[in-house]
Amino acid sequence: MAALMSARHTPNQNHLLAALPAEIFERLSLHLELIPMPLGEVLYESGGQLQHVYFPTTAIVSLHYVMENGASAEVAGVGNEGVLGISLFMGGNSTPCRATVQTGGYGYRLKGQLMIEEFNCSGPMMRLMLRYTQALITQISQTAVCNRHHSIEQQLCRWLLLTLDRLPTYELTMTQELIACMLGVRREGITEAAGNLQRAGLISYRRGHITVLDRLGLESRSCECYNVVKKEFHRLLCDAETAKNLSN
Repeated sequence: MAALMSARHTPNQNHLLAALPAEIFERLSLHLELIPMPLGEVLYESGGQLQHVYFPTTAIVSLHYVMENGASAEVAGVGNEGVLGISLFMGGNSTPCRATVQTGGYGYRLKGQLMIEEFNCSGPMMRLMLRYTQALITQISQTAVCNRHHSIEQQLCRWLLLTLDRLPTYELTMTQELIACMLGVRREGITEAAGNLQRAGLISYRRGHITVLDRLGLESRSCECYNVVKKEFHRLLCDAETAKNLSN
């Protein structure tokens, strides 16, 4: 069973790991642990001490900021383009966010101390992680602006598109209640927005399953926030890939 799992899942399915020079990738591969990330699992709580970093491959993890009264909203999502636990190599060791699996799948776990040691070598790993951190900050900042200034329908389009970018399919398993929790809005607002998109022929929604029928139409109904985030990730990771190719 373990051999079958290893054949289906490889670390280079995560774009950050794939962007590392071969010698670093091979060194870390010895310590990367393939783990399931089931829907709803909490990888870490806000304020908790981090012991590992996580590199999702087929899973998507939502970073939530939780208020004192228990209310929360997603500030960023992390899928196969990223890593969870940046506070470890940034020197904080804890995070203000809760990390919860939004889309079940798999990923790789690496002990925090190994990550810190590699980062502190001030080589390709450090440069790559700093680039990713910049892209993640862009996503968090754009999410804050979007939630304040754009309609629920535009927010829903942005969220659906960013989620699709991390999946190999146009189908999502997601209830309206969960989406409302992600965006920090009332469920009625999501119901109305999803209904508008469905009537326009952009999505099909049934019993917690969303199928995107017209991606270009969805992009045209979204705000600029989606493209800002997408372009920043593309720019930074393309630069990292170029640097990797030059070093090989």
